[in-house]
This record gives sequence, C-alpha cells and structure tokens, in this order.
Amino acid sequence: MGNLALNLAASAANTPHAPALRLGDLTLDYAAVDAAAARVAGLLRDRGIRPGDVVGICLPNVPSFAICYYGVLRAGGVVVPLNPLLKERELTYHLADSGAKVLFAWEDVAETAQASAAATGTEPIIVTANGFDELLALAAPAPGYEERDDDDTAVILYTSGTTGRPKGAELTHANLLANCDVVAEVLLNLSPSDVVLGALPLFHVFGQTFALNTVVKVGALLTMLPRFDPTAALEVLERDGVTVFEGVPTMYTALLNHPDGKSFDLSGLRLCVSGGSAMPVEVMRGFEQAFGCTVLEGYGLSETSPVVSFNLPDRERKAGSIGLPVPGVEMRLVDDAGLEVGGDEVGEIAIRGHNVMKGYWGNPSATAAAIPDGWFRTGDLARRDSDGYYFIVDRKKDLVIRGGYNVYPREIEEVLYEHEDVAEVAVIGVPDARLGEEVCAVVALKPGGTATAQDLVEHAKHRIAAYKYPRHVVLVDALPKGATGKILKREIVVPSDLGSDLSGIR
Repeated sequence: MGNLALNLAASAANTPHAPALRLGDLTLDYAAVDAAAARVAGLLRDRGIRPGDVVGICLPNVPSFAICYYGVLRAGGVVVPLNPLLKERELTYHLADSGAKVLFAWEDVAETAQASAAATGTEPIIVTANGFDELLALAAPAPGYEERDDDDTAVILYTSGTTGRPKGAELTHANLLANCDVVAEVLLNLSPSDVVLGALPLFHVFGQTFALNTVVKVGALLTMLPRFDPTAALEVLERDGVTVFEGVPTMYTALLNHPDGKSFDLSGLRLCVSGGSAMPVEVMRGFEQAFGCTVLEGYGLSETSPVVSFNLPDRERKAGSIGLPVPGVEMRLVDDAGLEVGGDEVGEIAIRGHNVMKGYWGNPSATAAAIPDGWFRTGDLARRDSDGYYFIVDRKKDLVIRGGYNVYPREIEEVLYEHEDVAEVAVIGVPDARLGEEVCAVVALKPGGTATAQDLVEHAKHRIAAYKYPRHVVLVDALPKGATGKILKREIVVPSDLGSDLSGIR
C-alpha cells in the first residue's frame, strides 16, 4: 500500500488548485498543502530525522497540524499526535515513552512544550499562527516520499486502560489506508465536491481518519474549528455549505439546543457521523428532524484505526446499536476464556481485521494480553441480535467518557493519591445531562486529614488536563471493599444531588 502521505501527493497532482484546508478567511489548496508538507519533511531531514524516527505533534485543529502530519510521514517518520491540553508531567511522559526526537508545538503551549522537551532531550519547534511559513521557507523541500512498508508504523496514539500508564497503540500505514478507504467509500460516499467540518480534534484517531485522512484521499475540503463552539460551528456549517458533519454526541446536543439554530441555513448538510460515546436516541431523532439529514452511529477504538462497526447508509439503522462490522473487519463476542458466546448472550467484543493495531509501542506484554490469539480484546461487553447488529451493554474497563473524551480513572486516582491527606480514592463516572458522564472522585481521608473537596479538585486541576480532573469529589469514611480488600466500585453510592452539594466545584 505504501506511505499514507501519498494520498496527499495524489490529490495535489489531480486537483492542485482545489481547496483542501480552510480556517476562517484562510484557504489552502492541495498544491500549497503538499508543498508545505515537503518543506516540513526537508526541515526534519535537516534536523537529522530519518525513516522510523518519532516526531510529536502538539497542535490544535489548524492547517499546520495537517502540514506537519503529512510532512512527518513524507519523511518516513512516525507521528505521535498529542493533545495541547496536556500538562507538563503528561507531555513529558509521552515524549519519553515514545522516544520523540522532535516536537512540533503550538505557540499557546510553548512553555509547557519546551519544559517537557528539555526534560526528554526532544527538540522543540514552536509553531506560530504567523511565523511558521517563514520557518518553512528556510528549509529546502524534500524531493520525494520515503518508501514505507505496509507494516511500518505511521502513527502512535496514546491510550490507557484502567491500570498502568498510557500505552502507545502503533497504527501502520496499511491500518490507516484501509480504514480510510472504508470511511470514504462505504460510510460517507465522499466525493471531491464534499465539504467536511473538522470539529473533531485531529490529535484523536476519530478526527484523523474520518476528517483529515479521508478528506485528503478524495480531494475534498476540510473546514476547521480549533475549538468546538456551537455558534461558531453553525456559522461555519452555513458559510461553507458543509455537506458532512462529524462529531461526538455532546456536539449534536449543543447544536440541537442552540437558541438560534433554526435561523442558520444548513441545507447543504447531507450526512452526519457520531462516535465517541452512545448518542441518546431522542437527540439523534431531534437532530435529523431539525436539520434534515441522516445521522450514522458507529463504534471504534484507538487500537482499531478506529472504525470497527457502523450503521451503514444502505442498511437498516437500529437505535442504540453500533451497527454491523465494516468490510474487512470481523467481530465476535467471547467469554473470559476466549470462547465465543452463543445466541443473545453478552460477551466481550473481540476484533480481527485490517484495522487492528500492530501492537503497543515498546510493550510486548500488553500487546500479548490485548491480542492473545489474533483477536483484539476491546474490554467492551455487548450482545448481538438475530440480524447481526451489535449493542454495547457495559464497559469491562472502568472508562469514563466525558464529552467524547476518554478519561481513565486510574490516572486521576494516582494524582489524588499524591495528596498527603488522601487514604483511599475511587474515580467513577456519574451521569451528566450535557457531557454524558462527569468525573467523580470518591475519597476517604487519612485520620486527621483536613482536605476539603475543593482542595482535592484544585490539587488535580493543576496536574492533569482540564477535561480529566474531577468536577465532583465526595468525601466518605471508607470505600466498600471485597474479601481481598479490593475496592468495589460497583457498590459505591454517590449523592443524587451532587450539583447542589458541590455547586462551587466547576
């Protein structure tokens, strides 16, 4: 299949003057994006980057993200996309674990990026809104594309379980190329005339595959939002005649409930895609009625590039279902021994296909545990109906999905355990009307401990990204435990009026 960046080369050759990326008043055509990516590759070559070397990209949804992304791939490098909201300790871990030699970082997070880079021996390159072109102009463009094998790693996406530190899922060029083809041709039926709203963060696999890579493959236009805001999104949807909108359920809720939503002309919108967490059926129906479009819901993970299953455009859609496996992907439900469950029984989703990652970066034991027999174990429990549609019923992992972002309880628990007054802590998700789930920490203090709920929120707030820290902290005498002393999260009961009890914690 070759280098993923060849998709950009093909579109630049076929339609050089077609608009590729738009942000506000700035529009770049395919020739300009390809030329800038060539200069990024040249810049990296000058900095000693060779095929297989790792390069971090810590940028919001701006054209420079796409330019750096394809520039790294063009040079044969491995991209590590990083959330600009990461704190110094988090960014330092990711740089150290991946062995990143260079980090492209947005000007707004320059101080954090430079501190983390200094701690890990990484070379920082600060990307500014106005000065990046001048920096690239100093570099000679790389003359061609480094040849890569199908099984060579293209992107390392950091994810985490409920235990241990974040793990880097290695997605190959073949993984991403195949998944991109499925999205473009089977799910979206995308054409060069389409305009896709890039509101999903591009550092996340959902945005990378559904927006960036798929748009570039077909030569369509990606119009970008650095930060989702419902008013701004509606303005861009109308201004650019967006035909495809991709988002997480909270985005749909915000657009549907916008007081002036019906005053915007969204007649160009033909298709919407939802992922990240389950969309409430009433929100889906309301959105389709309000904006006259179809919403397709599906399922995927960072380790699967991400698309696993979807409600397909030409098949029946079932409310609450994650749909059917996409072409080239197999799904089955297994028990703890790896044996397939029968009938309407609940089992863990296991996946095999072109989308499954190569493994966890530098972590063969975690890879073996996740893919013990060629089937990737997701940790998600589901049932399958007689038509083959899958329905998730629970999460084997204690994952909290807050507004479409994955929050891993163990990480927050470790931070709270660093507080001198904390004896025991369990982090769980509690229902939230706006975000789907909110992060709640249930804490037992040490004898004589005087920390308040607000103290613990502030402790976490300054150590982890803004979307992760707990908005609710419940202080208890002790946490429920089993016979072995293990904390039993399923037996934790939190007050039903969290909002009023902790109204000052937001």
